[in-house]
Amino acid sequence: MHRLRTTVVRLRPIAAPQTAKSQTQARLAAVGGALRTFQPMRSYTASVSAEPFLNGTSSNYVEEMYYAWLENPRSVHKSWDIFFRNANAGAPPGAAYQSPPPLGLANAQAMVGVQPNVEKLVEDHLAVQSLVRAYQVRGHHIAKLDPLDISVVDFDEAPVMVGLKKVEFYGLDESDLDKVFRLPTTTFIGGSESTLPLREIIQRLEMAYCQSIGVEFMFINDLEQCQWIRQKFERPGIMQFTLEEKRTLLARMVRSTRFEEFLQRKWSSEKRFGLEGCESLIPALKTIIDKSSMNGVESIIMGMPHRGRLNVLANVIRKELDQIFCQFDSKLEAADEGSGDVKYHLGMWHRRINRVTDRNITLSLMANPSHLEAVDPVVQGKTKAEQFYCGDTEGNRVMSILLHGDAAFAGQGVVYETFHLSDLPSYTTHGTIHVVVNNQIGFTTDPRVARSSSYPTDVAKVVNAPIFHVNADDPEAVMYVCNVAAEWRATFHKDVVVDLVCYRRNGHNEMDEPMFTQPLMYKQIKKQKGVLQKYAEKLIVEGAVTRQEYEEEIAKYDKICEEAHARSKDEKILHIKHWLDSPWPGFFNMDGQPKSMTSPSTGLTEEELGHIGHIASSVPVEDFTIHGGLSRILKGRAAMVGQRVCDWALGEYMAFGSLLKEGTHIRLSGQDVERGTFSHRHHVLHDQNVDKRICIPMNHIAPNQAPYTVCNSSLSEYGVLGFELGFAMASPNALVLWEAQFGDFHNTAQCIIDQFICPGQAKWVRQNGIVLLLPHGMEGMGPEHSSARPERFLQMCNEDPDAYPKFSAEEFAVRQLYDCNWIIVNCSTPANYFHVLRRQILQPFRKPLIVFTPKSLLRHPDAKSNFDDMLTGTHFQRLIPDSGPVCEKPDGVKRIVFCTGKVYYELTRERKNRGMDNTVAIARIEQLSPFPFDQVKVETDRYPNADLVWCQEEHKNQGYYDYVKPRLRTTVDRTRPVWYAGRGPAAAPATGNKAAHLVELQRFLDTAFNLDAFTGQS
Repeated sequence: MHRLRTTVVRLRPIAAPQTAKSQTQARLAAVGGALRTFQPMRSYTASVSAEPFLNGTSSNYVEEMYYAWLENPRSVHKSWDIFFRNANAGAPPGAAYQSPPPLGLANAQAMVGVQPNVEKLVEDHLAVQSLVRAYQVRGHHIAKLDPLDISVVDFDEAPVMVGLKKVEFYGLDESDLDKVFRLPTTTFIGGSESTLPLREIIQRLEMAYCQSIGVEFMFINDLEQCQWIRQKFERPGIMQFTLEEKRTLLARMVRSTRFEEFLQRKWSSEKRFGLEGCESLIPALKTIIDKSSMNGVESIIMGMPHRGRLNVLANVIRKELDQIFCQFDSKLEAADEGSGDVKYHLGMWHRRINRVTDRNITLSLMANPSHLEAVDPVVQGKTKAEQFYCGDTEGNRVMSILLHGDAAFAGQGVVYETFHLSDLPSYTTHGTIHVVVNNQIGFTTDPRVARSSSYPTDVAKVVNAPIFHVNADDPEAVMYVCNVAAEWRATFHKDVVVDLVCYRRNGHNEMDEPMFTQPLMYKQIKKQKGVLQKYAEKLIVEGAVTRQEYEEEIAKYDKICEEAHARSKDEKILHIKHWLDSPWPGFFNMDGQPKSMTSPSTGLTEEELGHIGHIASSVPVEDFTIHGGLSRILKGRAAMVGQRVCDWALGEYMAFGSLLKEGTHIRLSGQDVERGTFSHRHHVLHDQNVDKRICIPMNHIAPNQAPYTVCNSSLSEYGVLGFELGFAMASPNALVLWEAQFGDFHNTAQCIIDQFICPGQAKWVRQNGIVLLLPHGMEGMGPEHSSARPERFLQMCNEDPDAYPKFSAEEFAVRQLYDCNWIIVNCSTPANYFHVLRRQILQPFRKPLIVFTPKSLLRHPDAKSNFDDMLTGTHFQRLIPDSGPVCEKPDGVKRIVFCTGKVYYELTRERKNRGMDNTVAIARIEQLSPFPFDQVKVETDRYPNADLVWCQEEHKNQGYYDYVKPRLRTTVDRTRPVWYAGRGPAAAPATGNKAAHLVELQRFLDTAFNLDAFTGQS
């Protein structure tokens, strides 16, 4: 649209009615039946200075008048009619305006003024436009959002210039309140009317923006979305509910409230993190689910903190009440493997009929730790996976709902990380509905010292998510905004936030005393009438229900609870499997056990290796120009395939390609994974001449292969690792990998590792096969680019270092894998890396796999594998024994050095230089957890006269030593000591000085090969 400032200078002489007719439907100025329907044609032949009132923003108003006049000359004031006619007729600049002829008394009273001053008229209409915008931008500041009426929201004491008594701020006065003004196209308060008196304009804006709902949306930079929201909240009478809707809402409020009251009566001294003070959360969630089901959603994945969790399980997910009540029985015995978790952390999966839509819906509430907001990216990852597996590319069938607390939503950085995944191609879930249970307090911390932003929801603005604040003591307003939120998500597939402004009737938990720290707030809370009582009284007064019907509804639900409580007393055993949030139908036996306990060969045929190698070294797309350096890399790969060897990148290619060919989806995610941090992978090729044209050769392995997803992530570890963990939960038949840019950086995702990956199966009986690729190795690159902290992963293994496992030789390896909480490897050959990746899918159960991946070995001439090590019948080697000259005379071997990873190549080089190939054996422990006791025993027995040394490049208080030493001692039944060769204890993982690094390296190599180094030590 052109800026009008030219409209009132020389306009092309045309007849207004004909113009309107000929150009109808050429311009759609607003959403939902706006009046403007054309784009007028104008010529620019005169200076704007000829009409001095046409400057600044006044041109916008004149443009509106002109459009209205073209549509219908009678719709504007007579003075404007004359002005536009004269301008069209060719009146010289400055002479287009004429005073209108005298009017009759009746007409005069209907007009804004008898002899209006056009400039004043323009200014007044602009003032009204500014007033409308003020309500849209800042009406939420004075909305009645706080049920306690003690709002702690800080708006920097900025006055809000709205209301009948503040019109002077806009250049209007009280005499203007009854004047009629034309409404701008940016508001819908008029409904079918295009003009309203100022008094009515203000009253309607007050009703739209300053009651129980506060809307933040004017920061959104999409006009269509803003207009959509304006319609939803501004149209007169839009918040009307049927009698049936009100009665349903009351019934849901009864269930929400009476559930908490029942728990309080029965178990008054138990922690349950009840919902008192925000009982409207239950109808809020059910409204979102109903509306989403109506829009075609079939599956909803939810994540939430502890507050109200039992109520959500009971009244939203519909977990059997007796299963919830029996959790309060202290004598209940655990039947499943693992340690279990407290009742307000458990998850649930349930498929049921939605009673409102009569459609099937699957609801999954994810189990989560006490670490607030940690579950957010996990939910998003699982949602993305379910969308992927059912081909839901727009998010029409699967969606997520995330519940938050106010303090955590503002305080936890993972919230921001998760928001920033929301619109990334490989991470978007096409819109999440966020519901904030805004207690206006965090444990004991006042919001005024807990956040710098006005609202706890301000973080959502970074992705242009609209924010609907609502007084949780107004259930109808809550229901309305939840309907709008569900419609927004269905319409625009973007995030939206519902901020339930409520209070917490008890302390942080039922045993906590809040009066210590919030005395005034809790004095007010004690006076506060419950929301159910308030809403029931409102409906009784309206005649929507009778008091008897209300009391019958209460009695009906109380009876349901009592009957469930009676049944719960019969429960003697706790089955954690009943609380599983991610079942894998068909993967296990009916009793949840693996279908077999054998691990098949992970090798491939020569033909398969050759075919995948050919794909890895070619560009399977025509007319695709790759970088010259990449051409050399692909030629190098082709040469290796011809020589039947592979390096690290090619070994990975073989594993991925073969699994894809077998129908296993693979998803590799992380920072820079498409190329690889060390420029070794190159799974995505870029055309050097066409922007954004890419080729992924891995998707050209076979016609019916599974898809390969490889995606560079945002620069986040916590959020992205959580996302990939959630993705891996959805199906056991996918290989999901997350690679750290350097292994050192995984500790910013420590919460996901410590609370989900390591203990997930023990707490929630939930297996997961996620793979973590962590580049690790002392390369002289300094303390932040050297260590993936293997000691931390090894410390968390559930294996007993002092007990030799009692398994048969045939089952030893697979039984160890089945019993462990995760698998930790440090492979020294591409073939072993190839095998461990394939084993991850081919074994009959799922365990997390932690791989300490190399850096210098990616291009080390000795770190290559022959195809013979990858052929059919070969397996992953948990330990690689020394196959050199030491095998000929094992009795003459003086020392056996155990090691893992790349230090093996430094040890072999040093041994060769010293000519000690016959006296020192070197064995590589490739799988650290579970520890290969049986294979280590074979090696120690083979060299009876050798002393035992553990050699590592890491510092003594880091790395593997403290983990390996007691296990080696157990293996030899403590008959021989285990000596240490490596760097000494240190606070930092590595030195930052290259020379110091080399000195340290030579020092521990000297120790490893000095056969007298430990003489005299005990």
